[in-house]
Amino acid sequence: MSTSYLKILTMLLFILTAEFSFSQGRGQGRGIQNGTITGKVIDDATGNPIEYSNIVLLSVQDSALITGGVTNEDGIFTLTNLRPGSYLLNVRFIGFEDKRFDVALNRTTMNINLGEIRIELSEIGMEEVVVEGQRSPVSYQIDKRVIDVDQMQTVISGNAADILENVPSVTLDIEGNVSLRGSGNFTVLVDGRPSVLDAQDALQQIPASSISSIEIITNPAAKYDPEGTAGIINIILKREQTGGTSGIVNANAGLNDKYGADLLLEYRIGNISSHVGIDYNRRFSPGDSRQENQFMTEQNILYNNSTGSRKWGRIGYSVRAGAEFRLSESDVLSIGGRIGERESQQYSSQNYTQWSQNNPQPFNYLSRGERQRAGAFIALNSNYEHKFNNNGHALMSEFFFSKRNSDESTRSAEINDNIQFGGKLTTEEGPSTDQRWKFDYSLPLGVKSKFESGYQGQSDVSTENTSLSDFNPLTGQFEIQRQYSHSTDYISREHALYTIYSDMWSDLGLQAGFRTEYTFRQIEIPTLNQNFKIDRWDYFPSVHGSYQFSPGKQIMASYTRRIERPRGWQLEPFNTWMDANNVRRGNPALQPEFIDSYETGIQTYFGNVSLSAEIYYKYTYNKIEHVISVYEENVSLNTVENIGKDYSFGSELMIIFDPLKFWNLNLMGNLYNYKIEGELFNQKFSRESFNWTARVNNVFRIGNSTQFQFNAMYNSPSVSSQGRREGFLSTDLAVRQDLFERMLTLTLQVRDLFSSAKHEFTSQGVDFYNYNFFNRESPVVMFNVRLNFISHKSERDRREELDDLNGDEF
Repeated sequence: MSTSYLKILTMLLFILTAEFSFSQGRGQGRGIQNGTITGKVIDDATGNPIEYSNIVLLSVQDSALITGGVTNEDGIFTLTNLRPGSYLLNVRFIGFEDKRFDVALNRTTMNINLGEIRIELSEIGMEEVVVEGQRSPVSYQIDKRVIDVDQMQTVISGNAADILENVPSVTLDIEGNVSLRGSGNFTVLVDGRPSVLDAQDALQQIPASSISSIEIITNPAAKYDPEGTAGIINIILKREQTGGTSGIVNANAGLNDKYGADLLLEYRIGNISSHVGIDYNRRFSPGDSRQENQFMTEQNILYNNSTGSRKWGRIGYSVRAGAEFRLSESDVLSIGGRIGERESQQYSSQNYTQWSQNNPQPFNYLSRGERQRAGAFIALNSNYEHKFNNNGHALMSEFFFSKRNSDESTRSAEINDNIQFGGKLTTEEGPSTDQRWKFDYSLPLGVKSKFESGYQGQSDVSTENTSLSDFNPLTGQFEIQRQYSHSTDYISREHALYTIYSDMWSDLGLQAGFRTEYTFRQIEIPTLNQNFKIDRWDYFPSVHGSYQFSPGKQIMASYTRRIERPRGWQLEPFNTWMDANNVRRGNPALQPEFIDSYETGIQTYFGNVSLSAEIYYKYTYNKIEHVISVYEENVSLNTVENIGKDYSFGSELMIIFDPLKFWNLNLMGNLYNYKIEGELFNQKFSRESFNWTARVNNVFRIGNSTQFQFNAMYNSPSVSSQGRREGFLSTDLAVRQDLFERMLTLTLQVRDLFSSAKHEFTSQGVDFYNYNFFNRESPVVMFNVRLNFISHKSERDRREELDDLNGDEF
């Protein structure tokens, strides 16, 4: 392990030791007390609960610290073991105004409930100009990170993947593909429900302007679906949460075929709220590419190099709508749906040069490629919640249904002297449906203890038809190749049961959970008369703990086990031609990938400096990787294998502070040692690299309506079972101007300012060598316009409308 990495770990251990030592002198030793103070902290602007708010209880006489705590995920806090007396209770959360209460406990009133405590965004005075407080775009909570999208102006015209580019634990390649702590195996949720689209497609298709926040959960508890070994990315879409009619309209445009728009409307009256959203997004990026390929045989070495241009992009639109009905104080019913279509396109024009060791005379030709993948989708969901009382005793149910089509075609043409001499046309098509249902039950056992249990079921059914046609230069037509045309039927059913117990003793909190899942999977290929089945049980324990040194300062630790099940083409036992130089083949014997994940972290404050630090260790077995081998001369075979194990041991740091009143600075870093080892093609291997990512985010507030943001990010090189990805640097900036009391907002953003982002990857085996390089158009310039409007109604107006809705027909 490198010396720099040991220094980082030493620093973290020093912080933890200092915090522990500092807290030991604060024991209260006040004997037995029976009083309690409880309440719920809420964001006054949105009505949402605020998790991890700091609650501090002081003595009125001398302002001495008596005790403290933090709010849970529902914004609720409870201070216990209090003696009679007069106190000052202070509620704090970074970026919000403090709220104070005078509280008195006596023999007749020993239990006080403060109800809902609504806190407002803070304001900072600066040279006679009032400026709204700037919250950090990334905040740490007990089991997740929360990204406030409105605070990230450099990506407001982009998509969900662009947002994640500036978040700890997440990296993006030049095509926008997301990795969570180095892995692409993660689950994407939208408003806490499974995404209709594949994980990468969902992050590429959802506009940033329609997102309220994104939650990153790297160590989910047992109640969450364990699918996705790296964790969960939960996208929270915008809801205005105001009375009457409210809405947001966004429109954006950029250079080289980039534009989009979205609209969100919400209407609330009495106990009924409804919303509808529409979005359209089109993003295309041209770029240059270069490849070097070598194929080794016993008698010869063949070379196949190319240079050229590429253009890739996505088009998508969707309509979503929903309604929430508060049937009573204890019952809430919500329904919703989303329908739309998405399409990805890729075009390439490559100039190839082929020669061999035995025949050095080069052969030159032009290859043109076109790949399209498109399809419509629909998703429906319903939720029902019943609260037995106000202390968290509740029963919740959810149903989710989705259906989508994925039609893909890939066409290639090889041309010499303006005459096409070869080419391939492949197609894939077929529908898939997904049904999920779940029931969750929560039972408080005391002031700070709780029992949770639940059931989740899932059923997936899909059909995929694939075909291959070769170009015949004699007829000038593509002719079907029956031996490469197949139909595959997939059936998958999963059933899960979980239970969780959580409790808190003084400053020590503990949550332990256990989940078991049954999986049945069947793959039928009638054209090959083949059938593959899986019938198994898997187990997923989880443990989360926390210790609070003092109000707002605590250490946390957790362990979880997760799974990544192979799906789709990864299980197809036949060859599918992707283009003239690449064949794809699945592996029906592929085993699920499992990961054991351990984390410990600290959250603390030093004056106005906020520090979050984590140490993590992840161990993966049955590691699934895409591997390359030689299929035939100048053709690569791409498949998937359980290659062995990998290990990640690292740390993440995040420091947030204001060097000046108008300047907010976030420093983020992720450093980890990565090792992968196993056996591939009957040969043992072991590879290792020290990986690191560093980010600097700057926000400058000029007056009360102008912001300037500048971000920089570096992603270091990393290894895989067969190759190495090189590092790259990217810089972004944005300027935001608010007009008409923030009714209108204008944002100009420039991404990859210095054209330094790139994708450079080398892979090699005993019989091949491959080098790939490509970059994208840069800088990327976008302009975004946002219009906010709210039509408030008085309580009288809303009551009259509600009476009209419930009244007799005329």
